[in-house]
Amino acid sequence: MTSKIFMKIRSYTVMVIGLALYAFGITSFLVPLKIAGGGVTGISMLIYYATGFGTGYTYLIINVFLVMIAIKVLGVNFGLKTIFSISIIAVMLNVMQEFVKEPILQDMFLSSVLGGILGGVGVGLIFNEGGSTGGTDIIAMIINKYRNISPGRIIMYCDVIIIASSFFVLHSVEKLVYGYVSMWVVSYSIDAFLTGAQQSVQLFIVSEKYELIADFINHESRRGLTVFDGTGWYTGRNVKVIMTVVRQRESPEIFRKIKELDSNAFISLSKVMGVYGKGFDKLKY
Repeated sequence: MTSKIFMKIRSYTVMVIGLALYAFGITSFLVPLKIAGGGVTGISMLIYYATGFGTGYTYLIINVFLVMIAIKVLGVNFGLKTIFSISIIAVMLNVMQEFVKEPILQDMFLSSVLGGILGGVGVGLIFNEGGSTGGTDIIAMIINKYRNISPGRIIMYCDVIIIASSFFVLHSVEKLVYGYVSMWVVSYSIDAFLTGAQQSVQLFIVSEKYELIADFINHESRRGLTVFDGTGWYTGRNVKVIMTVVRQRESPEIFRKIKELDSNAFISLSKVMGVYGKGFDKLKY
């Protein structure tokens, strides 16, 4: 019970850090230079540029409307973490906007890149904890329920349209282009962050100390494995081959232990595109 409470506290703490990075990237690098963003945040920014109405208020109003539709369409269990994220971002956008009146950087390209990186890493942290920033994510989930269109494509279309509409508010092709630069950086940062955190590798290990290595992987790294019978074609000797799949971040510890147990072990490591099953991703197809 205590462990579950700790994990929940940890999860929400990480999400708050991600939300803070996301809000800081927008309010410190994009808003002061009037660079448009994507999603509902982008709509909020455009309304702010046109009227001066706080981005946090607009963001909250639009998302409350979308959440009400989502609960009706997707059910009441559609996402507590999403509602939590929407509330925190709305507050952070307004608070940070009050403190950041002048742009940190005058260079528009550098600002769009840094704002995109901070936003992408922040969203990556949120996604990694099973949360969402709402907005176009909700629109994508609703459309995906009735039409066979990938959520990623729906979000991309929405972002392209929202940023394109910034021309009618800002009347600047330059800022329109920098908006797309920021959108691409956010997308790339999210993918890079999530891939780095979740990337899995497959290990084939041939060693005379296979039992000790297998016990370490099984009990210390807490990963499953399979031991095959093999034959060394050159030596003609029978050998045992360990096959296991682990997260990339877990592999250095396994390598150190193998070196300690058998420095002559033969190891093959390769990245894998997807791993489904207990301890990895759920099969969604």
